[in-house]
Amino acid sequence: MRTKSLKKKTINVITLGCSKNLYDSEVLMGQLRANGKEVVAEAPAGDIVVINTCGFINNAKQESIDTILHYVDIKERGKVEKVYVTGCLSERYKPDLEKEIPEVDQYFGTRDLPRLLKVLGADYKHELVGERLLTTPSHYAYLKISEGCDRPCSFCAIPLMRGGHKSTPIEELVNQANKLAAKGVKELILIAQDLTYYGLDLYKKRELARLLRELVKVEGIEWIRLHYLYPAGFPEEVLDVIATEPKICNYVDIPLQHISDPILKSMRRGTTREKTDRLLALMRQKVPGIAIRTTLIVGYPGESEEDFQVLKDWVRETRFDRLGCFTYSHEENTHAHQLSDDVPEEVKQYRANEIMAVQQKISEELNQTKVGQTFKVLFDRTEAGYYIGRTEFDSPDVDNEVLVPMESDTYLRLGEFYNVKITESTEYDLIGEIVE
Repeated sequence: MRTKSLKKKTINVITLGCSKNLYDSEVLMGQLRANGKEVVAEAPAGDIVVINTCGFINNAKQESIDTILHYVDIKERGKVEKVYVTGCLSERYKPDLEKEIPEVDQYFGTRDLPRLLKVLGADYKHELVGERLLTTPSHYAYLKISEGCDRPCSFCAIPLMRGGHKSTPIEELVNQANKLAAKGVKELILIAQDLTYYGLDLYKKRELARLLRELVKVEGIEWIRLHYLYPAGFPEEVLDVIATEPKICNYVDIPLQHISDPILKSMRRGTTREKTDRLLALMRQKVPGIAIRTTLIVGYPGESEEDFQVLKDWVRETRFDRLGCFTYSHEENTHAHQLSDDVPEEVKQYRANEIMAVQQKISEELNQTKVGQTFKVLFDRTEAGYYIGRTEFDSPDVDNEVLVPMESDTYLRLGEFYNVKITESTEYDLIGEIVE
């Protein structure tokens, strides 16, 4: 009698949304692997599919729903055994999703990791806190320093999905950083809903600067990058640490959202144009050459043509190194939802395009000034005949890249640093050659 061989089931983890979701998926996969499970990321199929969803704005929600429906269809055709959904969309809309897409085997929220693991036949291992299965290139990794947010921004649904702000202790973060460095990680990208709030709950004061001073001691880490610094209450000592610690990239990602005072007030941002301009000037004074990245929202309720022109002129004058612009998304259960979503979609899109046209010209002009200069570049990948990397002034996926032609006499190791002399520039990229 032939016995049927027992094939280990493969768990395929699909991640949608931001780097914080990616971090959560890596933690999930690390726990599964430690339990002896076969786990893959973003594979075409698998016996079991776990979808980590985003529920931030309309486009992200639609992408999450489309992905769920895609895998439910595959399940209906017998090519997948189980489909589980977790993450922000599931946290926010679980009852509606259970009603509308009942074919999903089970829905989980953002705080349900132990329960999700149990359903997947795994135990949550407390001793593995900080262990992850990296899905980024092996030389950089995200380090989430806190969860949730206490800010009252009128347009934002994140507190509904992620809860209040909760900092991770410094010792635990340093331990995570050491483990990442031991795996070959050279660049840490610090993420949170708000880095500048770090420590207020644990230490009763803002402690991002102290955390940075501890992280720079980790051997093997060469770059530390800061993402998502809220402008109101910005701890100025962080700028002193950036200026004096070579490992910390001269780069900040500070989502400012708008600059018209009436819009900032309605957005409940806790700041003004005067305070914002003063902070940006202080950044450039304390850290000469710092690259400032921001994101903006156009089409917020009540945004007049005058408000928009104020924003557009300010972008032109301020000359951000990096900038992204989004159209306002009217999110239920947020403070702004009680306002009339009175800017037509076509006007929102026109305004976003106008802002990006201004920024494209600025980016092109700033890149032209880099021709002839030499920069330390970390190379991430190869593509279309080029080695592609980044300077300390650029973050993965969202910023400029440095391209070096893959010529026969040039061999570069990915994940390593090289000095590159810039020979050409475009609106968003630099082209160069390796120098000794």
